[in-house]
Amino acid sequence: MNDWRTYDDVAETYERVHAHRLAEVGRDLVEMLELADGARVLDVGTGTGVAAQAAADAGASVVGIDESVAMLQVARRQRPKVPVIAAHAIDLPFGRGQFDVVLGSFVLAHFNKVETVLFDITRVLRPGGRIGFTTWADGVDAYQQTWRELVESVVPRDLLAPAYAEAAPWHERFKKRAAVEEAMNEAGFRSVRTELVKYHWTYSLDDYLDGLQVWATGRFVKNMLGEAGWASLRERARAVFAERFPDPLNDFREVILVTATKPA
Repeated sequence: MNDWRTYDDVAETYERVHAHRLAEVGRDLVEMLELADGARVLDVGTGTGVAAQAAADAGASVVGIDESVAMLQVARRQRPKVPVIAAHAIDLPFGRGQFDVVLGSFVLAHFNKVETVLFDITRVLRPGGRIGFTTWADGVDAYQQTWRELVESVVPRDLLAPAYAEAAPWHERFKKRAAVEEAMNEAGFRSVRTELVKYHWTYSLDDYLDGLQVWATGRFVKNMLGEAGWASLRERARAVFAERFPDPLNDFREVILVTATKPA
């Protein structure tokens, strides 16, 4: 079986369904960071490069890194002016103090060793440099609850919970502003600031269901069921969603934006 934790098999779907929506979050984070023109920016876990593009549009000199080669291939095609490279966040291939700003969009929850990653980010950040991260903050809504019911009808719950924890071990912790602030302070950053921002995204029913395979539960379940099993689940999900919800779907999400400064 493939390593379901990677985004390699869902890169095109991520770009088509989610990228332009998550780009809105990336622009808000860049605005909150108040980037200086020409600032040297590193985007950790860049995916298809939407946050990196937001920083470049603000006048920064940006490079993005990600572990998924497929996501980077999409980034190079869709955002060719933003350089991206394959690298691990836990061992950044850059020199000490090389960047003015390091940002990461929805990556904090995925790091097994958050402290180690933040330590290396501190290393490549100049004294007085800034960081910025985003993380999901909302609870389970009616759409997610319906999807969970469907998934648990084909995959036992006792398999789903550890799988999700493996893919996003800090998801529950970093849904709370206090926990995000604590992590930044413990890593030695100062002037920590968080904002809770609410987003409203509209999806067609088919786009919403397609997009479910991008997230951790979807990747795990699709890998468990195989293509035929996944197609059957998706068909059933479409029928249930069409019965319960209007099309298009109005998706309301809450996101924590955090910025902080490395001591000079």
